[in-house]
Amino acid sequence: MSSSTTRVSLQILFSFTFIVFTVSGVKKLTVTPDRGTTLSISSSQVKGCKVCTVAVRTRQCSTSVLLKDNAPVSLEFECSRPQDVFSVEIVRIIECNTKSCNGHIIQADSNSLPLLEYKRKFTWNLKAFGPKAIQIDFTKTGLTQVNLSVTCPDRHTYTLQAFEHTGNVTVGKYCRTGTITSAQILDQGSFSVEVPAGQKLQNVQFDVSVGEEIKSLAKIKLTLPQGTSSSELFSPNYPDSFPDDDVMEWYFQVPAKQTAFVQFLNLTQPHCLKKRTAVEYHGKGRVALVRSLTDTQPTQNQGDFSLMLRNCEMDRRRASSPGLSLSIKVSASRTNSPVSCSVDLRAQRGLSLHIEKLRPASDCEMKMNSVVKERITVPSDSVTQLSFQDCFSEDLHITTMRVIECSQLKDCPKSPVYLSVPSLPSCLPANLSSVTWDLRPPEHGTVELASPKVALKQSLPGQPCNESIIKLAEDDGTTIGQFCPQGAIQKVQIHTNVSVTVFRAGGKALTPSYKPVLTASLKKEITERYIFTVSPMKDTPVLLATPGWPIGMKPYSTVSWIVNVPSKMEANLMFANLSQPKCSNRHTNIRVQRVGSVEEDYSRREDEEAEGEISVSESFYLNMSNCMPERGDFSVITKITLQKSQNLLMTIILCVVAALLVIFIIVLVVVLVVVRKKKKKLNQQVSIYNPNGTSFLPGQNGFPKSREDNESHVYADIEDTLVYTHLLRKGAEMGVYGEFDTYRPFTGQTDSQKPLFSKDSEVDNADVGVYRSFRLSAQQGPPLPNRPPSHTQTVVDNEIYQTEDPSQEELPLKLGLRLDPEGGN
Repeated sequence: MSSSTTRVSLQILFSFTFIVFTVSGVKKLTVTPDRGTTLSISSSQVKGCKVCTVAVRTRQCSTSVLLKDNAPVSLEFECSRPQDVFSVEIVRIIECNTKSCNGHIIQADSNSLPLLEYKRKFTWNLKAFGPKAIQIDFTKTGLTQVNLSVTCPDRHTYTLQAFEHTGNVTVGKYCRTGTITSAQILDQGSFSVEVPAGQKLQNVQFDVSVGEEIKSLAKIKLTLPQGTSSSELFSPNYPDSFPDDDVMEWYFQVPAKQTAFVQFLNLTQPHCLKKRTAVEYHGKGRVALVRSLTDTQPTQNQGDFSLMLRNCEMDRRRASSPGLSLSIKVSASRTNSPVSCSVDLRAQRGLSLHIEKLRPASDCEMKMNSVVKERITVPSDSVTQLSFQDCFSEDLHITTMRVIECSQLKDCPKSPVYLSVPSLPSCLPANLSSVTWDLRPPEHGTVELASPKVALKQSLPGQPCNESIIKLAEDDGTTIGQFCPQGAIQKVQIHTNVSVTVFRAGGKALTPSYKPVLTASLKKEITERYIFTVSPMKDTPVLLATPGWPIGMKPYSTVSWIVNVPSKMEANLMFANLSQPKCSNRHTNIRVQRVGSVEEDYSRREDEEAEGEISVSESFYLNMSNCMPERGDFSVITKITLQKSQNLLMTIILCVVAALLVIFIIVLVVVLVVVRKKKKKLNQQVSIYNPNGTSFLPGQNGFPKSREDNESHVYADIEDTLVYTHLLRKGAEMGVYGEFDTYRPFTGQTDSQKPLFSKDSEVDNADVGVYRSFRLSAQQGPPLPNRPPSHTQTVVDNEIYQTEDPSQEELPLKLGLRLDPEGGN
């Protein structure tokens, strides 16, 4: 909506049709609200005069009425002077999106408005579109914050409120004209102007726009005038308490060559349950200062600054805890007199201070011991008096330098030296920009730099440094590289004088800290010019550049990286941005060699084609050396990535295969041994005829034992034919039977059995102890004993049973069960 349209609408809003009839103390009024506005008429009295809305046949009366529709409404006041009882409020809503708002605050009034007789309040409800605030611009007139009891000279009183979930907060009460040039409200709020009865509303416009992303309930901006001035501000809800755990911000624009002073007056502090009440000072390029409300507040002589008031979580249960409230007095004056500053560097050995003017044409005047200087150097171990007149932070560049050196290795510090950002006097008009340490080892010595807690990374494309930056350079100014925390470089060794400079990106000021940036040691000589110790982490690529990158390495210079590769991992190397010169003497070389190995895993010169990627499964050295270039430079960025070792996987597979193979061989050997033993038993089992009457199998039972040794008297079971063996023993004792050990052919036969030998077997005439061929027909042979199937081979396989006549057919011999006499014990 254009401003002209808004002006017209508000003029229509305040142009009511007003017809007054006074009948028996009743005053009548007809009003027509404008579209998009709300008209409220209310009385502060519960009893007494009432306002009534009158329709065709209805009449409703109350102490207040709210009109929204764009239609004429007839009102009747039940008293003759309603302007003494009722007040009028006209409300309009302004909303913003991410880019713009749908209107501005335009004050307009008409001479003929009968509502001029009433106390009026014009309110604009403001709605921001988060996370940005909504901003009101007062640049054309300016505002001044006043106490609630103060009446503004033009009788126009402005009020700014912020709407929070805990309730509405009155940011402040204001009068027209002053140093306040804008106000920002977070989320939602309101801006209103009140005029008393009979006071005409002045025509003023305040532009409404989308503001910043703020972290406080409101932000008030003030522009201090040239020369001497004083402004008074009040905490929100003053004189009541500032809300719990909330933040309020004031931003001061201080003219050049002026100084601002802050004082807290009428201070009341609460009892805090959590956190503390405090005030913070912020400025461009400066370190934030935090002060207690009871401390002496610092002088602001460095340009614009921001003041933030923080409340704690208050204990409101105590009656003696009034909450937080205060008034702030901000005074400004021109800096005509010089500011003295005493600098004492005796406590910091070897430290010197350097101050340089950035703009020679500025009005800044520096003096050292009452002598005007364009550049000041405060020597180490001294106390120096300085003075500054009309000097601001943007005019000066302040640095420090500390020299650490020793002529012989035995005189060097035995323990590492901590490189920390020093603390400087607060009277200096600017903050510390950078700190430099000049490290000078002996002639045959080395500077060793290490990060005490967090490893370093090199500032390169793909891994930039966004905060603190550490610059390493040789004494001739040649840059080795820029580094910052959160990397993989644990140690740097340099075989020459080196300077270490710490500064912050974007020109931000350094913060004094007792924590060391690096530790420095002066040690014995190393073979290379530079050695970096690197410990990459899994899945985090590391970029390593040659010294001086993107400029090439110095002629004949060397650099080594000791890369620690964890067990079960391997490093993948990729050489990117490789630039090779044409050499007039010697060659450039890139070599990769595992730690403890005499063989090189990789080696390339400038006249050889380099491989894109290589893999190393152990900790290794990455060595590079330069030649004397005829043209071009030698520079390279190496990307190292850790991954699980492929050799480990192959080793696991081979171990599993080997274990299975061993198990297979063991099983195979066992099977072969068992089979061999079984075969051996089968080959030895032959039947031997014993003329004493006992047949046995040597392969199964061995040769016969004596009566005392053998186990012929032990039986698993006894057949019926052996039950009466004791009768045979008795018969032998009576002489009926012969001795058991003498073979005698038995010519008789048992019941139900055929004779063992035929009548024509010539047994009767056989001599005892003389072998004769045992010839039986297949029908006459005794049955074989029960044996396993492998034992049933024919006994004719043995040459003992070969017949005398080769032409005679060999018959298988079947033996019956062996019958041993009972009682062999």
